[in-house]
Amino acid sequence: MTSLAQAIRTFQSSGASRDEFLILVDNALSVDDTSTGRLLEILREEQARTPLPADLYAAVHRRIEQAALASHGANSDETRLQTSPGVLQQRSTPPSQPPSSFSSARDYVMSDTDPVKEVGDTLNGRFVLEECIGVGGMGTVYKALDLRKLEASDRRPYIAIKVLNLQFRGNPKSLIALQREAKKAQTLGHRNIVTVYDFDRDGPVVYLTMEYLSGKPLSRILRAPEFKGMPYAEALPIFKGMANALAYAHERGFVHCDFKPANVFLTDTAEVKVIDFGIARVFQRPEEETDATIFDPGSLGALTPAYASPEMLEHREPDPRDDIYALGCTTYELLTGRHPFDRVPATQARGSGLKPQRPDGLGTRQWRALRTSLAFERDARMPTVTQFLQEFGDTQTRSGMSGAAVKAAVSAGVLAVVAAGGYFYASSHRSAPPENVAAVPEKVAEAPAPMPVVPTPLSLTTVAPVLASVPCSALVASVQDQALSVSGYIGRSYGTQKLRTTLNQIPGVSNPGVQVQEVDDDKCDMLKLIAPYLTTGRPASIQTRNHNTQLTEGQPLVVQITTPPYDSWVNIDYYQLDGSVVHLLPNARSKDNQAPPNYAATIGSGGDWIVSKPFGSEMIVLLATPAALFDTIRPESEPRADYLRAVEKRLVDMANKYGRDKIAVDLVQIDTHPRKQ
Repeated sequence: MTSLAQAIRTFQSSGASRDEFLILVDNALSVDDTSTGRLLEILREEQARTPLPADLYAAVHRRIEQAALASHGANSDETRLQTSPGVLQQRSTPPSQPPSSFSSARDYVMSDTDPVKEVGDTLNGRFVLEECIGVGGMGTVYKALDLRKLEASDRRPYIAIKVLNLQFRGNPKSLIALQREAKKAQTLGHRNIVTVYDFDRDGPVVYLTMEYLSGKPLSRILRAPEFKGMPYAEALPIFKGMANALAYAHERGFVHCDFKPANVFLTDTAEVKVIDFGIARVFQRPEEETDATIFDPGSLGALTPAYASPEMLEHREPDPRDDIYALGCTTYELLTGRHPFDRVPATQARGSGLKPQRPDGLGTRQWRALRTSLAFERDARMPTVTQFLQEFGDTQTRSGMSGAAVKAAVSAGVLAVVAAGGYFYASSHRSAPPENVAAVPEKVAEAPAPMPVVPTPLSLTTVAPVLASVPCSALVASVQDQALSVSGYIGRSYGTQKLRTTLNQIPGVSNPGVQVQEVDDDKCDMLKLIAPYLTTGRPASIQTRNHNTQLTEGQPLVVQITTPPYDSWVNIDYYQLDGSVVHLLPNARSKDNQAPPNYAATIGSGGDWIVSKPFGSEMIVLLATPAALFDTIRPESEPRADYLRAVEKRLVDMANKYGRDKIAVDLVQIDTHPRKQ
C-alpha cells in the first residue's frame, strides 16, 4: 500500500508528470485511514525535506481536506457529517478512485480553481498564515501573525484563525454557521474556553479569529503509543478544566455537541482550554434571541461517532447530558489510555451490551460518577456537569494508601497523640498537680526516654517524582551513601535556589548536591524533549572550544564532541533566538554523521559558522542515536516547533526499538554579543 509520504518521494525521485503524481496521491488517500491532521503534518514534513512546487503543494493540501469528510471510519476522532438521523456518510466511489463529491443537499464538487488559503498567504492584508495547527469539522486552523499588532509593537502579535473548509463553503448555510459560532463563542468568556475575537471574510474565504494557544490537543497525548493512562491525581486537573468549561456553557444555554479530546487543548502553561463550539446549539432559547430559530447549526449534522451519545446519533434534540457522555468517554481515556467502548459508536455499544470496566485505582465514589456519565440513556446519565464535577472530583475519601495502610496510619496517629498527651500531663503535673489528685513520686512522673529517630532511607524512587514535577527542567539524580546529587538544566524562572528548597523537603534529604545550569525559559520545549534521555555520567558530550560560552559577533563557532561507547549517528543542532533550528550536523555539505565508539572530534574549526545577530542566549544540542535520526537530510534551517515534533516521534520509536539507554544527549548554552564599536 502506497502511503502519502511514499507518493511524494516517488514523484520527487522519478520525475513523474503532474497528473501521474496526483493519481498516486489520490490512490494513497483512498486507502489511508490516517487522521487528516497527521496527513497534513506528513505533507509539511515532506515539504520541508524537498519542497514541491507551490501549485502541487496546494493541490495535495486540497485533496487531503477533501478526503477528510469522505473517508472517515467509525474510529476517527474527526467531526463527521450526517445526512439523515443515525446514518453516517460513507464513501460512494470505489476505493481506487479519488472521492470528488458528497451526497445529499450538501453536494459540493472541488476543483483546482477553488480559491484556497495556504501557509504564507495573507487574509485582508492583515493576517499572515504562518502554520497549520489543526483541522476540524468546519475549518482549518492556522497560527497567524497580526500585522496590526506587530506594527503596534504588541508583545503577543499572534492569533489563531479558523478558515472555513471548502466542503462547508459549498453549503449554503455554512457562512451563517460560522457567524453564529463567532457570536456564541464571544458570549462564553471563561478561562477554560478559547477566546473568540471576530468573524470576517476575504472575498470567498470566510474565517474566524481567536486567541492563539501554544501547547497540544489532548488527543495527541491520548494517542501517543506509550500512553497507558494517568493516575487519578494527574488526570483530575484536566478533568476539572473540561468540566468547568462545559458547566459554564450549559448554564448559559449552550451544548457543545462535538466534545472530544481533539477539542480540548492543553497549553504550555498547564491551562485547559475547550475549543470549537462551532456546532453548539441553543437548547434554551431566550425570548430575545429571535434569530436562533432562523438557523440551527445542528442541521449540518456534524458529530464524532466515538464520543457522540446515542441521542445525538439518533438525531434527537441536544441536551447537556450529551456533553456529559462525551466528557465521560474522554475522562475514561485519560485514566486508562483506552476508550470505554473501544471506540464503538454508542448505539452499537448499547446494542452489543458493552459495559465499561472499572479503571484500576479509582475510588468507589469516583467510579460511580464516571460510570453514570457513560449511561446509554439520558435519564440514567449524570444529570449535570456540576454534579459530575462534585462527585468525581471529591478527593476527601481518596488516598494514595490502601485501606490497611490507612488503618495503620490512623493507629499510629492515635498512639502519637496518647504519647504526647502523657508527656504533657507528666510535665504539667510537676509544676502544678490537678486538684483532688495525689502527688506522685518524682521518679514516676519522669518522662519516658524518647525513641531513637530512625533516618528515612533515601532512594531514587522517592526522588524521581519530585524531579518530574519541576517545570521547565531536564534533571537527573544519583544517591550515594544516603547523599543526593542532582545535575542537569532548569528554567531560570524556577531557579537553583527553589530547586534546593524543593529537594530539602524530601524525607531523608539534607543539603543535596546541586549542579544545574539555568537556562532561559524559552528553551523549555527543548528541555522537555531531552529530559527522558538525560543520564548521569553523560555517555556523550559537547562543549565550545576552550569552554568559552561568551561569543562575540564575527567569531567562529567551534564545538568539541565525544560520542557514546557504541556506534552512533551524531546530530548537532543550534537553537536560535528567532525560533528556528540550524542543523550543524548533518547538513547538505556534511552528510556523513556516523561515528565509531568513544570518538572525539572538533567541528567548525574551518570557520563554517560565524556568530551573528540576533544576539542573546542560545543553545547547541548534541543528540547521538543508535540509527540515523532521519532518512533524508533536513533543510539547513527550519522552525523549532516543527523540528521538535519530528524528533520527538523518532526518539520514541528508537527508544522502543533499541532501548532508551542507546540515546545520548548533551547541550551547551552560549551567550552571543554584538561586536564592540
